[in-house]
Amino acid sequence: MPNIVKNTTIISLLDLLAPHSCRGCGLIGNPLCDRCKNYILKDQQNICPNCKIHKLTASCPNCPDLPPTFVSGERSGLLGNIVHTYKYDSVRALAKPLAEIMQHALPASIPAKTSCIIPLPTITKHIRTRGFDHTLLLAKQLSKLTGIPISQIIQRAKNTVQVGADHKTRQIQAAEAYNLTATQLDHNTTYILFDDVWTTGASMLTCTKKLQQAGAKQIIIAILSLSRIN
Repeated sequence: MPNIVKNTTIISLLDLLAPHSCRGCGLIGNPLCDRCKNYILKDQQNICPNCKIHKLTASCPNCPDLPPTFVSGERSGLLGNIVHTYKYDSVRALAKPLAEIMQHALPASIPAKTSCIIPLPTITKHIRTRGFDHTLLLAKQLSKLTGIPISQIIQRAKNTVQVGADHKTRQIQAAEAYNLTATQLDHNTTYILFDDVWTTGASMLTCTKKLQQAGAKQIIIAILSLSRIN
């Protein structure tokens, strides 16, 4: 724990003493300037994370069992760079512009009063390493932008590290990794499952199934970036 405090204190001091520079063009002032953010938004295309086709609607014609899904873009280029920087260099100031990018991919018609954002829980080891829960921070920023509250009804049962695991192994691990804290969910609530990266989709699909088993009828999947790894 002392190491965590030290690391986060250093990061906070650097944020105060050294101005951020844009990860796209180097402009001093913000970690992602408006011009570079708009470049990402202009190039934004909704991709089915399961079959990887570009689609014009929330539902994928090839994946009828997948709930309506919204993806900000591929984890490559500038978007991939800032997602990586946010997660692994602990640049927390990127949470707000990344949340704005995610908000742009979501339909404005989602009813805030009858919806909730459910961030997929981060394993404890990664929270300790980074000094913060990167997915929860993104969800909080998205909640501020949309007015949709956060619900942490999905929690970690096991802190299994999935990085580097193959698709089959991830599926097995994901089935045991998550618990739902509620036994019966409201049929009229829209549950927005949110994560920063979709790799194989094992975690997201497992959590979708658990929500459905508890009675959820309206589920939306929101993904900030899509990895091309299968």
